[in-house]
Amino acid sequence: MFVITGATGQLGRLVIQSLRKMVPADSIIAAVRDLEKAEDLAAMGVQVRQADYNQPASLYAALQGADRVLLISSSEIGQRVRQHQAVIDTTRQVGVKLLAYTSVLHADTSVLALADEHRQTEAAIRASGLTFALLRNGWYTENYTAGIPTALSLGAVYGCAGDGPIASAARADYAEAAAIVLTGESPAGEVYELAGDASYTLSDFAAELSRQSGKPINYINLPEADYKSALLGAGLSEVLADLLANSDQGASQGALFDAGRQLSKLLGRPTSSLETAVQAALL
Repeated sequence: MFVITGATGQLGRLVIQSLRKMVPADSIIAAVRDLEKAEDLAAMGVQVRQADYNQPASLYAALQGADRVLLISSSEIGQRVRQHQAVIDTTRQVGVKLLAYTSVLHADTSVLALADEHRQTEAAIRASGLTFALLRNGWYTENYTAGIPTALSLGAVYGCAGDGPIASAARADYAEAAAIVLTGESPAGEVYELAGDASYTLSDFAAELSRQSGKPINYINLPEADYKSALLGAGLSEVLADLLANSDQGASQGALFDAGRQLSKLLGRPTSSLETAVQAALL
């Protein structure tokens, strides 16, 4: 039995779609906080169970019979360590054979502020005695393509990443890799540094968007504080604006780059390209 936590999230749904190509649907458990949001998953033939990171009793019920669990990191920044610990404790109680966790690229050395909770979670997993696999995911290309409508309306891509190289990949690439690790025979304690095959700067991103859209799009590099202010002005929350600005600043220091190609090696194919991602976003 394969359990995917946070299964109604963008990554979780894609992981389940990949898993269904590898194992019978009825051997997949979608652990979700809101059952009403999982009707499409139930229609796929997978088991749907209610599980809330903040309610350990629900986790215990959801993980019954589980052999392998994918812990998709919580989206609640500042609460993640406590929430993840609840899942880790429960997997020990039910005798899970493998716990895979979606961490962040180079979590042990990353300058990204968001890496701290991942480091603490990784330490808790190591201390648990569980057989584990750490999926240190790089940046999703969608993190940038989601801003294409705004860039087209403003005629510019804004950020504070300077000329930092970004080795991103599509969310679906990371989801497929998670399914492969979950169903494979990974050595205990395996750590995967996952990133796209090719890297680009935000200037490159703006140039590709300009080429495909036929509109002049420039990249405007701002100080981190100014970029955060711009994000707040656009209506983002304080937490999200701070995270995005800090991540861009980290990118300027190489925090979103890796040249190891472990992701494409797992997939057995090249990772998705920036060109393809921009093309899909413009459709």
